[in-house]
Amino acid sequence: MKVADHIAASNSTFVSFEILPPTKGSSIQTIFEALDPLMEFNPPYINITYHQPEVVLKQRTDGLLEPRVVRKRPGTVAISAALQNRYKIDVVPHLICGGFSREETEDALIDLNYLGIHNLLIVRGDADSLTGRFSTTKDGYQYAVDLLKQVISMNHGKYLDEDIQRPEPTSFSPGVAGYPEKHAESPNMESDLRHLKEKVDAGAEYIVTQMFFDNQKFFDFEKACRNIGIMVPIIPGIKPLSIKKHLNLLPQSFKVDIPVELDREVEACTDNLQVRELGIQWAIQQSKELIAAGVPGIHYFTMGRSDNIRKIVESVF
Repeated sequence: MKVADHIAASNSTFVSFEILPPTKGSSIQTIFEALDPLMEFNPPYINITYHQPEVVLKQRTDGLLEPRVVRKRPGTVAISAALQNRYKIDVVPHLICGGFSREETEDALIDLNYLGIHNLLIVRGDADSLTGRFSTTKDGYQYAVDLLKQVISMNHGKYLDEDIQRPEPTSFSPGVAGYPEKHAESPNMESDLRHLKEKVDAGAEYIVTQMFFDNQKFFDFEKACRNIGIMVPIIPGIKPLSIKKHLNLLPQSFKVDIPVELDREVEACTDNLQVRELGIQWAIQQSKELIAAGVPGIHYFTMGRSDNIRKIVESVF
């Protein structure tokens, strides 16, 4: 079942979860251990992030640093298939521009189609951790809208190889990301919303937002989207604070604001156990207010841990 169909069929706010693939060399059991306690809440689908290769600096025997390309979290497609098989649930693998040529994108889409996985979240991918800039792969895409257009083309039976005889159309249901506080690289909110509308006009069926800690940011974003003609469902994304370092890490990594009240309460915590509990309570209040406003679903970023997410969802749903 497609995400858009789940949204249309639901008469109340649903809950969905997002997981990261385990680091290379880890067991998929770590994913099961995180998700097993959450399945009683009947999420209609699970998102699985995709991570492009990274450039890391490795020290050589002569003491100099040498850049190397590594993929720390492979396995998105295989994990998607494993979760679909284990939980009998729909899965939403992320598809990114970084690390894929157009041919590799098409091959990945063909694999997903063969596996019966038809939901996707289309995102550009992160900037390089060393340079702070996003670099496209040779013959790849710079922008998510172009990647989305390739997906939609395959839905119309158009493949890169124009000589294919009687090509079979796919039936992917793509969603895209939205940024209530604008994308970090956008010059302003108006520009960011214009690019988001381009993705919706190109065929995106729903929007999942980046995390935010002030619900008014989401409500203002949703209103601005409607005002410019973006009418697809918008699902808010929530991540609870769990360590004091998040006060600096999250704004730096995701360009989100931490409300003054939350900042003060975190600073008053004496250890990370208190921060974790505060993060749970803040996310519970956020979730309740969002549900009261009638959002179609709430998407929780687990980041590989589920104990705090479970406490939030238990209190809300």
